[in-house]
Amino acid sequence: MLPSPFPPLPALTRAEAEFIDRYLEAVDQLGRINPARGGDTYGALRAAQALVSHATALREALKLMHERGESEIHAETLTRALRLLDGERRAGRVAVPPAPSD
Repeated sequence: MLPSPFPPLPALTRAEAEFIDRYLEAVDQLGRINPARGGDTYGALRAAQALVSHATALREALKLMHERGESEIHAETLTRALRLLDGERRAGRVAVPPAPSD
C-alpha cells in the first residue's frame, strides 16, 4: 500500500467535520461572488444563490454541534483541519487583493 500524499486530518467529531465542510463551501461561494476578483454577473448570481443553501447547511451543522453538547469550538484543531483542506487559499479569495505597488 502506498503512503498517503496528504497528512491525516486531526481527529474531529462528525459534527466538527460537517462544520468545517459546510464552512469551506460557504467560503468558496463568497470567493466566487467577490467583486474585487472580477468575473461575470451570472456566475456571481449563481454563487449568491448557492450561498443561501450553504449558509443554511452551515447553520444546521453548528446547531447539531450545540445539540450534541459540543459547546466549544476547538480553534487549534479546526485550524489544522482548515489548513489541510486548503482553507487559507480558499478564504483568501474572499479578501480584497492588495493594492498594486507604484
